[in-house]
Amino acid sequence: MSAPVETTASGQPRTYQVRTFGCQMNVHDSERIAGLLEAAGYVRAAADATPDVVVFNTCAVRENADNRLYGNLGHLRPVKKAHAGMQIAVGGCLAQKDREEIIRRAPWVDVVFGTNNIGRLPVLLERARHNGEAQVEIAESLEVFPSTLPARRESFYSAWVSISVGCNNTCTFCIVPSLRGKETDRRPGDILAEVEALVADGVLEITLLGQNVNSYGVEFGDRQAFSKLLRACGGIEGLERVRFTSPHPRDFTPDVIAAMAETSNVCHQLHMPLQSGSDRILRAMRRSYRAERYLNILRQVREAMPDAAISTDIIVGFPGETEEDFQATLDVVRQARFAQAFTFQYSPRPGTPAASFPDQVPAEVVRERYQRLVALVEEITWEENKRLVGATVEVLVAVGEGRKDTSTGRMSGRARDGRLVHFSVPEGTTVRPGDVVHVEVTYAAPHHLVADGPLLSHRRTRAGDAWEAAQAAPAATGRPGGVMLGMPTVGPPVSAS
Repeated sequence: MSAPVETTASGQPRTYQVRTFGCQMNVHDSERIAGLLEAAGYVRAAADATPDVVVFNTCAVRENADNRLYGNLGHLRPVKKAHAGMQIAVGGCLAQKDREEIIRRAPWVDVVFGTNNIGRLPVLLERARHNGEAQVEIAESLEVFPSTLPARRESFYSAWVSISVGCNNTCTFCIVPSLRGKETDRRPGDILAEVEALVADGVLEITLLGQNVNSYGVEFGDRQAFSKLLRACGGIEGLERVRFTSPHPRDFTPDVIAAMAETSNVCHQLHMPLQSGSDRILRAMRRSYRAERYLNILRQVREAMPDAAISTDIIVGFPGETEEDFQATLDVVRQARFAQAFTFQYSPRPGTPAASFPDQVPAEVVRERYQRLVALVEEITWEENKRLVGATVEVLVAVGEGRKDTSTGRMSGRARDGRLVHFSVPEGTTVRPGDVVHVEVTYAAPHHLVADGPLLSHRRTRAGDAWEAAQAAPAATGRPGGVMLGMPTVGPPVSAS
């Protein structure tokens, strides 16, 4: 049964644009939003055209998230006024938090929907047009698990696979649990069916996604469910790379380390948020581990996988942080030898306990500490990258990163450990996004590797074939670089309990 076609007054299909802010979960949700709209008959707007519908998928975690949204909405107000029938929708974490406040501050917005009812967006847009008034609908619990919805993926070779939504932790700096709710887990069979469907579609790499992936299974009482899931992914023929994000040190157990080390397609890459190296600050953050426990996990990982690349998140300037606390963080960074660190200056987020803590650190102190942390991280990541000069690495060529630079003759992609690699492509050789090459590293920088020698090998893949076909006939896939998946047939939608 074909989807109804959403058309303008002139009979043309209505066009859409999705603007995404925030984390990987939001990126994955935006793929679902695009898929829902296309299933309802919308088409993606050309880059130089004014869309009939603009959807903001928002974040409430990052600093100035509110200002960023309302600034964008302000810029769109005259555009909407000049284009009859244009609609604006706001979803995501900020919509879940602010609700009617968005309509009060930006009355030209047509739809506000939450993190738990993404699937309602096409209906809400239609209702707003029909009724001539804004529609605000926020579900307090998950209606339909997002992965049961159609998706417009941005990549032919790589895909997100959500294994859970929500979070049971109570970190004092984080608003996510109150916006996405308690953890809800998908059944393993549903996850593996989705992965198999993606691989059949040409996908080579999947990233298992959750707010806390290694607590997966708590809802159905299996504490080793995540390690079992990793091992099961290892049995899927054609799946070359498995990644996951993000684990929590509290729940990281030896069975997961063993599964990573013993499952051939699970990448030796680990993103393990530290947040602070001070036990006193970790306690105030309500992070249920201490620095030594964290470092011990890293030791175990490296004993099992000496080549593991470990990345992290660190917050500088949490309320009450002293110079001694900050030095403790620097000490852990020196011992951990991270391949990459995502560093953040603390800012109070309304609705979190930490926002009302005493002893908020002055902004100038936070900035100065942040600069020292970044300098140390870059020094270490550069040293770690230099150790790879002369090594042979396997690179999955990436869209965006995979465009050939005309001045250098280089393309780019990701090594198995997640590092960005720029590599030379000989004249007359066609390497496509989604293909796999082996190269020798000739130079290292703090944030990337360079391989300027010859290609040691080049393997053409089905993902590369699909990308090439889309460039030749973009109308067949909607646009270059995107692929539409229908609703997976993996059983009924999973509802929150």
